[in-house]
Amino acid sequence: MTDFHDDDSRDQLDRLLRERGVDYAALSARIGRNPAYIQQYIKRGSPRRLADQDRARIAVFLGVPEAMLGGPERRVAAMGGARDRDMVLVPKLAIGASAGAGTSVDGEAVEGSIAFDPKWLRDLGADPRALSIIRVAGDSMAPTLNDGDDILVDGGDAAGRLRDGIYVLRMDDALMVKRVARAPGQGRISVISDNDHYRSWDDLPMSAVQLVGRVIWAGQRVG
Repeated sequence: MTDFHDDDSRDQLDRLLRERGVDYAALSARIGRNPAYIQQYIKRGSPRRLADQDRARIAVFLGVPEAMLGGPERRVAAMGGARDRDMVLVPKLAIGASAGAGTSVDGEAVEGSIAFDPKWLRDLGADPRALSIIRVAGDSMAPTLNDGDDILVDGGDAAGRLRDGIYVLRMDDALMVKRVARAPGQGRISVISDNDHYRSWDDLPMSAVQLVGRVIWAGQRVG
């Protein structure tokens, strides 16, 4: 069961689309529906709920867990004693956020999940419904992030709460992980590669990027 009501799910989807600059018709086309489908769902409540397949495809396209769109919040019971608590299963998306030239996003699915302690997630200030895990591809963010690192992305911490930090973002339909900083001027940002051998953009309008979410944790391979 999900804690979301139908109205909450519609409001959440509407907010995500506004933050990412995606219009209703474009999302409808992305999931193979008629151009008015998403607008009718958000504005009129028809259909009342998204079909499971539609919700899954939208979640992958936006880079957020299905629970954020009204799907079930996946949890797994911890074993071992009374002090243990339920663990939150965060979906791992079958895509790479490029720390290089960028990678196209089209039709990827969830390839698994990783369990996290809910208290640890709360201490990070994260909403479990908005989290996903993406693998870093490339070395433009080295030494901060390296090729093959798994990053925990908070999809609820994007354009609406923008502050300096590392974000997963889309530019020209390519998914990237970069450092984002506010630039002088209203609505201007810098998109920065930590590796000096790669390009950075010093002064861009916010409209040039779609912020998917803030990177709040990274897991690195050893050896």
